[in-house]
Amino acid sequence: MAETLTIRLSGPLRRFIERRSGENGLYENASEYVRDLVRRDFEKEEQRKWSMLTEELNSALMADQSEYVPFDVEAIIDQARAEYAEENP
Repeated sequence: MAETLTIRLSGPLRRFIERRSGENGLYENASEYVRDLVRRDFEKEEQRKWSMLTEELNSALMADQSEYVPFDVEAIIDQARAEYAEENP
């Protein structure tokens, strides 16, 4: 079940939303409009994250092998466990 979130708007912002919702607007009501805005913003943020990840992976894949740094997976896991144990006695 969705939780209710109350937002108070007045003046130009309220009129702006009213023009986009209701009988003459693209949205049935203000809630529908706000949900659509939030969804679009959420999708934009997710796309931004994927773009950042893709850029990082592409630069790593295109790097010269001389730039590679060997690492020991088990050592990294052991270090993470030790740090976690220190932080959570």
